[in-house]
Amino acid sequence: MTTNADEPQTRPRRRTPAGAAVLREDVTEAIRAAVFEELAAVGYARMSIEGIARRAGVGKTAVYRRWRSKLHLVLDVVSAIAVMGLPTPDTGSLEGDLRLLYEVTSRALRHPVASQIIPDLQAEAARNPEIAEAMQKTLREGQEGVASKILVSAEQRGEIRAGFDDELALDLISGPLYWRSVVIRSPKLPKGYLASLARATAAAVKAL
Repeated sequence: MTTNADEPQTRPRRRTPAGAAVLREDVTEAIRAAVFEELAAVGYARMSIEGIARRAGVGKTAVYRRWRSKLHLVLDVVSAIAVMGLPTPDTGSLEGDLRLLYEVTSRALRHPVASQIIPDLQAEAARNPEIAEAMQKTLREGQEGVASKILVSAEQRGEIRAGFDDELALDLISGPLYWRSVVIRSPKLPKGYLASLARATAAAVKAL
């Protein structure tokens, strides 16, 4: 009989494959939520597996069964921030897709917890090459994965020419909003900013 990986077995359970660990999803989500809270409260440098486990109401072993280190746990959370749970927009136009991407991304980046976590991790990345490399890879794969699909759709519709400079296009799409929301950290975007940004970015990409 396989035992639950997060709590002692107290009653008969459905048999699972030999050697399989039963990782409860509610425990996993509680740990992820605790990471956000701990990062916002004490920052990456002072954050500990013990503190995360205490906030989540679980033992340290429950954390280590899912992530082998503090860094990998945080990168999992950063990845979630990066993609924002956003499906690839499909409005029928490049400008419309960019507008939707910017609206969802802007809300996520300006969330109080995310706005505290990302600058803190940036500061840590400046001191820790491993964090820097991992953050770059995670953020690029997440955000640019969505942007790349938007560009492919625009190319298929004939809105942008075949053989365009995809690296430059991705920089044009991702750079301005990140600069405004994360680097400058404007308290409030100007009225109509996202619509203007989507229109200007679409025009720039089409000119490549």
